[in-house]
Amino acid sequence: MALLTVKASKKIDATLKLEESTAKMIDRYAAFLNVSADEVVDKGMEYIFTKDKDFQQHLDKQPDVHVPASLRIKKAPSTPTAMKNGNRNGAKSVASDAK
Repeated sequence: MALLTVKASKKIDATLKLEESTAKMIDRYAAFLNVSADEVVDKGMEYIFTKDKDFQQHLDKQPDVHVPASLRIKKAPSTPTAMKNGNRNGAKSVASDAK
């Protein structure tokens, strides 16, 4: 039985414009944590979404509200090799066995 299973989530490429000072601080924070700048932005936004009580109330009151997309998302090509491996969303699973 595997002791560890890691599932990658679906990632997209998006383009953002940031203040230069913010971009520099993201790079510094990423270096401080020894992670990518993408991870800093992703986890930082997740943190804000969960901690902002007003936003949580807004989501609860209007869960199905459609908003126009303002984030510029790059279209990623489909990955036929992921489908061959039986993984529909392209995520990789990593497992380690202990004996």
